[in-house]
Amino acid sequence: MQIDIILEPDLPPSQVTEIAVAAENYGFRTLWHSNYHQNPDAFMMLVPAALATKRIRLGVLAVSPYEIQPLKIGNALLTLNEFARGRATVAIGGGGSVMGACGIKLDPKALRMARGVREAVEITQAVVSGKMIMGYTGEVFKVSRPFKHGWKKAPTARVFTCSTGPKMLEMAGRVADGTQMSDVTPEKIDHHMESLRKGLAERKKPAEDYRVGNFWAWHIKEDPAKSFYEARRELVFRGELLPPAYDMLPYVTPEERQLVIDKWQNFAKAFWTRSGVIEDVPASIVDRLIAACSSAGGLDAIDAQIERFRVFEKAGLTELSIRLFDEPMAGLKILAERVLPKFEKYEGPVTGPAA
Repeated sequence: MQIDIILEPDLPPSQVTEIAVAAENYGFRTLWHSNYHQNPDAFMMLVPAALATKRIRLGVLAVSPYEIQPLKIGNALLTLNEFARGRATVAIGGGGSVMGACGIKLDPKALRMARGVREAVEITQAVVSGKMIMGYTGEVFKVSRPFKHGWKKAPTARVFTCSTGPKMLEMAGRVADGTQMSDVTPEKIDHHMESLRKGLAERKKPAEDYRVGNFWAWHIKEDPAKSFYEARRELVFRGELLPPAYDMLPYVTPEERQLVIDKWQNFAKAFWTRSGVIEDVPASIVDRLIAACSSAGGLDAIDAQIERFRVFEKAGLTELSIRLFDEPMAGLKILAERVLPKFEKYEGPVTGPAA
């Protein structure tokens, strides 16, 4: 298993590039830039990093076809990929920050989400192939004119999904080049891998170098107080707490789960006010959820987290995508020195200058 890095989406291009160069030198596999509604375009933010690096892969996640038509996702990915000389990836998901900001209701059945993401993957793959495509007629998305990017020179970009639920994972296994799960805990990873393997078994094309990742929140710092503040502040976005599922079991009791549901807005308030204070929820519940859904604490907590990461590796993950928050360069250094040596260093091919 290799290690990816996911960055906050509000860093300036110079800092993104600085971190990309450092991550490449350390031996991380991929640097992912998040796609949020209130931040700059993620594809463009990675262009300076693409020009400054030669080995590390560069990715954007999650992009929804309900916010950007798949033809344009493909155009953006192909353009970034040419700057990166074949190292670009996009991860396409059904929901996301932009949809909510634009007032698009996240209703998987109404949006035919698994079908829509599948068609988006197929259209995006067609665009980045550089081949002449005579159009695409799907049930959700259509391209009515032929398209071909004749100036494509770099190796073909890769198209992942952002999939966590069973139907989305089965679809990802059938059609995508890889998938990124979100916040799946070690105790639950085998269940999710079963769905992915079902899709892979139904795949009609080779699954060469199929990649399987999982978003994981990393808060560990030299100062444990800073770590737990950051973890409390960000807890509202961990997958176990997100509506409508509010999974949380077995990390809390059914009664405690209902309390968290009732007080969910207080978790959101801790983020938006940047206070990290979750009102009216006992610290014991918050601490258990942090421990289950993320890596937090001082440097003495790292060895135990590595053992948790071994569970992901054993289950079949090819990479763990670690999300950094405050002081990302310091977090990167800790990971490089204390975690990366325990896993496989990425030594991908060196690419030439951009065309």
